[in-house]
Amino acid sequence: GFKKDMETGPSAPGGPAVVLGLQRLSLAYQSLMELPHDTILQQRDTLEVLDLSYNLLDDLEKLSTLILDCNNYSAHVKFPYMPSLTTLWINKNKISNLPIIVEEICCKFPNIKILSMMNNEAAPSYFNGGSLTQYMDYRQYVISQIPGLEVLDDTEVQEKEREVARKTYRMQRIREGSRRRKELHR
Repeated sequence: GFKKDMETGPSAPGGPAVVLGLQRLSLAYQSLMELPHDTILQQRDTLEVLDLSYNLLDDLEKLSTLILDCNNYSAHVKFPYMPSLTTLWINKNKISNLPIIVEEICCKFPNIKILSMMNNEAAPSYFNGGSLTQYMDYRQYVISQIPGLEVLDDTEVQEKEREVARKTYRMQRIREGSRRRKELHR
């Protein structure tokens, strides 16, 4: 009968339809022990806000890698504070404001070592029409702001690169000059 169908859950034919197209999904207070990947994936085209507050997600305290590729995130995405996180992939998103996203990453992931932001407007490279100068400038900025970074995108951070980044952006902070002036000092 009908009641039996209701109990078999959303995946069974004839079961209640899953509401698709949600922009906000709250899974707060659900006593979740692990992330409900299927539920989240069903909303992947529209989901902008995911609330996982007040759950039993102990594994997030040990979480070391977060992969959020192809999610339409802007620079204003807010992450939870995760000191255990060492690897973040946010490739192919809609991130256009570099200082804002870098500050968020610094605050929320103090121990980050590997960061990949390829194919975002804020990360110019030959993938998305950026010049070599823009790419180098982007790398130097990120490296200067996140001193513990070991790998940015697909390239290891070299000690020499770190020194240049420190000098370039220390000068930038004092002068707050235009990019053009900074490039003359290279």
